[in-house]
Amino acid sequence: MKLLTVNFLTCAVKTCKTSAASFPLHFQDAELEQRELDYNPTFLINVLPRLDWDAITSTAAELGFTNVPAVKPEGSEETEEEQQVMRDLHTLLMETEVMEGKMVCGNCGHEYKIKEGIANFLLPNHLGKPVQSDVGWFEWRSIDGAVLV
Repeated sequence: MKLLTVNFLTCAVKTCKTSAASFPLHFQDAELEQRELDYNPTFLINVLPRLDWDAITSTAAELGFTNVPAVKPEGSEETEEEQQVMRDLHTLLMETEVMEGKMVCGNCGHEYKIKEGIANFLLPNHLGKPVQSDVGWFEWRSIDGAVLV
């Protein structure tokens, strides 16, 4: 799971939807891997306005990345310093992946396990909601509508 992805995730438990503490999810026991990718400054410049910078800096600090600037860069590459900041962001957001571990909600404490780089966001039955199916039976579905049983 690329670190860029985490900036767009929040806890799936319904009671957490209105809580500011449910974002960002916090990593625990994270095993990181870096995979080199071609540098794409255009992509970074276009994604920067969509990033929650406070979430990026806190996630980076939790994972031990100390070279993330406190203020969101504007995406300019006019100076060598700005170019280096953009390259560092590329490394953090695009090349760094969490392969194993878990993400934890700061509000309810629910843990989302990460295995082989894929986070499991299926909720257990007690956190889903019952709905009537097309044939009149009741099934348990997660908040996003996936059948759990």
